[in-house]
Amino acid sequence: MDDFYIKRTFNTPEVELIPSEGILRIEGRSIPEDPGEYFEIIIQKLQEYYKNPQKVTRIDIKLEYINSGSSKYMLELLRVAKSHYEQGCECTVNWFYEEDDESILELGQHYKNTIKIPFKMVDFY
Repeated sequence: MDDFYIKRTFNTPEVELIPSEGILRIEGRSIPEDPGEYFEIIIQKLQEYYKNPQKVTRIDIKLEYINSGSSKYMLELLRVAKSHYEQGCECTVNWFYEEDDESILELGQHYKNTIKIPFKMVDFY
């Protein structure tokens, strides 16, 4: 599988999937006009990656802002990782947040409690 990349815009995060390294990175603002359309391709690529994953998969999520529509699809993306984790694929999620950004911190904690896979909360400032 080839690397997959979506360039960041004002309303959408940068997405980079590097199958050879087992890394999915999502960074920026997530307020796309149609979150379903935006995230479906990312979820599809992640499912494709899991057909031949690395020994350990790392998902780094560093969001400045995420709207409720995107949040729903982010949870779906994490559920893909969880289903493969439950089948024996090792996975770690790194959820980055700024110290004073309570909404992003709380969302990460919600995902951590909901998904129940290795999940690190990372204060990056």
